[in-house]
Amino acid sequence: ARRRRGAAGVSEEQPLERGARLCVDVGSVRVGVAVSDPDGLIATPVETLARDLVTATKNPAAVPADLAVLAEQVVERGVKVVYVGLPRHLSGAEGAASESARAYAVQVARLVAPVPVRLVDERMSTVSAHQALHASGRAGRKHRAVVDQVAAVVILQSALDFERGSQRRPGELVEA
Repeated sequence: ARRRRGAAGVSEEQPLERGARLCVDVGSVRVGVAVSDPDGLIATPVETLARDLVTATKNPAAVPADLAVLAEQVVERGVKVVYVGLPRHLSGAEGAASESARAYAVQVARLVAPVPVRLVDERMSTVSAHQALHASGRAGRKHRAVVDQVAAVVILQSALDFERGSQRRPGELVEA
């Protein structure tokens, strides 16, 4: 959020720019995608994309299909910020999954610039997603198809709640 001087010369927060937010839960095989309404009130699932690891290894200059779909979503939905879940251990330490999510976020940032991409803590999002699916009556073996979408919803809703409470974007800005 940017600060500006009010009539009395006191610094006050400007409201966050209106527009949809997109969230990505990056896995080694699948990518869950969720989006918010333009006012940033509620997160909804969009789809689960298969990671296109073949394109990246065969032709490093080509854009993998999953990343191309994300870039299209950003344009079509008028997205103002992309959140990428950053998996951390419960201790807060980062591991191989964090490194992979960071690399993915950089690729997204390059494709969607000048739309900002931010890494947000996603600890326990997958656990929460499985619990929500179980509570809804969905059989455990059927979770795989949608758990990444639901995890993206959990991550995005947390980011939206942070925005409303602080009037600023959560997470760490990714440099393209």
